[in-house]
Amino acid sequence: MFNNLPNKATLIEVGPRDGFQFEERTIPTDLKVEIIGGLVEAGLKHVQVTSFVHPARVPQMADAEDLLSRLPERERVIFSGLVLNVKGVERAHQAGLRHLEISISASDTHSRKNSGMTLAQAIEKGAEMIKLAKKYNMIVRAGIQCAFGCVYEGKIPHIRVMELAQEFIKSGIDALALSDTTGMAKPLQVKRILGKLLPQTKDIPVILHLHDTRGLGLVNVMAALECGITHFDTALAGMGGCPFVAGAAGNIATEDTAYLLEALSIETGVNISKITRCAKQLETFFGKQFSGKIHRVL
Repeated sequence: MFNNLPNKATLIEVGPRDGFQFEERTIPTDLKVEIIGGLVEAGLKHVQVTSFVHPARVPQMADAEDLLSRLPERERVIFSGLVLNVKGVERAHQAGLRHLEISISASDTHSRKNSGMTLAQAIEKGAEMIKLAKKYNMIVRAGIQCAFGCVYEGKIPHIRVMELAQEFIKSGIDALALSDTTGMAKPLQVKRILGKLLPQTKDIPVILHLHDTRGLGLVNVMAALECGITHFDTALAGMGGCPFVAGAAGNIATEDTAYLLEALSIETGVNISKITRCAKQLETFFGKQFSGKIHRVL
């Protein structure tokens, strides 16, 4: 029924960054530490825990340095963070972070809203960030936001995504992520873009960061699996979105994605019940229900 599915897949938990930053109620650092510890106990080996951005723009991330200082080192577990400018790289380095993501939008309008830079400026600054991070011997993942469309500009030309990917690859990145920031991706589109991109990336891992804004998140996971993608960003309970895009809430939920992969006999190493406990704990804290499904029935 399905062609060329992998035996294993890796889920990269982004809830403590992408999910938490979307919430207005301030999350105590103690609770962040507890949830991140629970995610690791659930078998997740890579957790994006924070972002180094101006606290006035994203107040939820104001405790980035304090949070990192309180996370214990775990064998074979990666804690990473997002940066949007050179100052962010400096802060991450000073905080002792070894893995970071730099991210540029393929949409000029979204770039201006998200980072205050035009696309051309963002490309230039991205190269500077990568160069500085490599000077500090950091592992760099580069992300392309709005790779599948933008609510402001509509369709993003495939050639623009390919050109951004090539710029990143030439800069010496360690991984490349395509982000469906506004939840506009469709499965055939995912296959077309990946079909063009994967021959260029060669040994560089490609990660998909999918949102479920229009209900196609897990369908797009299936399309990507058939193309050979084995790394996906997910957020417990389906938390998240983009603070600068109205209506963009909804990362694909970690527990839902793990359930799908388990149903396809694809190994993830994730304990779904333990993820569910973390999701329910956050729903209790925020006093609301998130969009994920599996945590409601387990």
